[in-house]
Amino acid sequence: MIRPWLAGGFHSFRSTIDPRYSGINNLDMLTAVRYLKDDDAETQVLGAAYIQHECYNNNDAKNEVQQYKAIQELVRLFNSENLEVARYATGAMRNVIYENMDNKMSLIEEGGIPQLINALKENDDELRKNITGILWNLSSKDNLKEKLAKETLGELTERILIPLSGGGDSEVIQQSPSEVDIFCNTTGCLRNLSSVNEKTRRQMRETNGLVDALVGYVQASVQDGKVEEKGVENTLCVLRNLSYQLYSEIPPSALLRLEGPTRGQETSRSEAIGCFTPQSKKVKDRKNQDMSTFTEVARVPKGLEWLWHPQVVGLYNRVLQGCETNSTTREAAAGALQNITAGDKRWAEVLSHVALEQERMLPVMLDKLRTNNDLELRSLTGFLRNLSRHAKDKNAMATKVVNNLVTELPVDCQQKEPSSDVVVNICGTLNNLVTSSTIAARDIAFFDGLQKLVAIKNSHDSSPGKLKASKAAATVLCNMFQYKKLHKDYKQVRNTTGER
Repeated sequence: MIRPWLAGGFHSFRSTIDPRYSGINNLDMLTAVRYLKDDDAETQVLGAAYIQHECYNNNDAKNEVQQYKAIQELVRLFNSENLEVARYATGAMRNVIYENMDNKMSLIEEGGIPQLINALKENDDELRKNITGILWNLSSKDNLKEKLAKETLGELTERILIPLSGGGDSEVIQQSPSEVDIFCNTTGCLRNLSSVNEKTRRQMRETNGLVDALVGYVQASVQDGKVEEKGVENTLCVLRNLSYQLYSEIPPSALLRLEGPTRGQETSRSEAIGCFTPQSKKVKDRKNQDMSTFTEVARVPKGLEWLWHPQVVGLYNRVLQGCETNSTTREAAAGALQNITAGDKRWAEVLSHVALEQERMLPVMLDKLRTNNDLELRSLTGFLRNLSRHAKDKNAMATKVVNNLVTELPVDCQQKEPSSDVVVNICGTLNNLVTSSTIAARDIAFFDGLQKLVAIKNSHDSSPGKLKASKAAATVLCNMFQYKKLHKDYKQVRNTTGER
């Protein structure tokens, strides 16, 4: 499975100071903090504007903010009745906390997060841009993520994510330039939060409207030809992170509906819960399931059900086909597909069949293998490995994929790319095919795969990655040896390489 991916933090920014506040050039930090305490709104703005200006890439100024306890005064102004004061206070805080952990902790200790969330009620683009920028920045720190998720997810989803994703009612996303930034900040924050741990992933999956909004946004963006944009990248990364270890983390009741009852479980109940009714008469035969059955009994998915619904496979497929320039977005889509087809659960097999038989994704995946991006290649080959495990006709799959995969293998073990993770995935795919397909073994030999596998096997690099790759290659070679017709080829390779 693909591990969660971070989105980093929001950068600091240099704002254009209103000419009315040119007097900040005559201030110092202590005076600026005193101005924050004044009752006059213009004086408060002047103090906040000075702090914002001075803390742009200036660590000494950030330390002075800490020294003079400016953070508690800025927090107090987040919900000022004067909107301009709130804008400047949050703008200053965005720079104050950038790359400064002490100031981030002070913001939290002073009750800054609830104040920021409360300020989101104000429907003002500049204020919301500052607030979501601050939250994105805070979310880059692992030790803050659980607290942020607990205190922000509901409001961020309701006030930002759902409205700016189209609210599920529109096939076209209409965002102003400021709203594009606000949405990007928000999804960047969610991308970071979704990467931290199981507890937070569970909370995000169960936040009302969150997954629906993410999927709806991707659907509308694909429809509108905007799949390359940063907001889509962040959104796909969140979905990929939320699909990580999905079948071990979703509620037991949901998993039961996907897997069906075991022999020792009650089988008389067939109440439809969620998207599917695997206990129904149409789908009781697990070994010979007709995929059309699942689409017939599928309901309109809701919430976390989207993460494993057959329709999401088609959505990721369209992203892969439509995204030409953003390799991170393609990687996220392939990684999500890898996650939902991973393991030995029945539903992983079901979705693999959807990808192979309904979505006809194999040609798409083979085309994307031409990438030079190793991270993207890792996700693609991981997904192919899962597909090869669950494929019904391994001979047919072998005919299409072996040449492409052997081409990606390194000629020798001295190459840095592809990475060991990619090599392990390729060998795993080849092994899944070889164990059931003479054609796979034949094609590996025909396309000079034996030489490459032997070279990988004989790697003497003691690094964990190289050792895993060596073991994976050895496993393929061992299983190929069962086909006696190819022993002549093996002997030739051994004579050439000195392999015993």
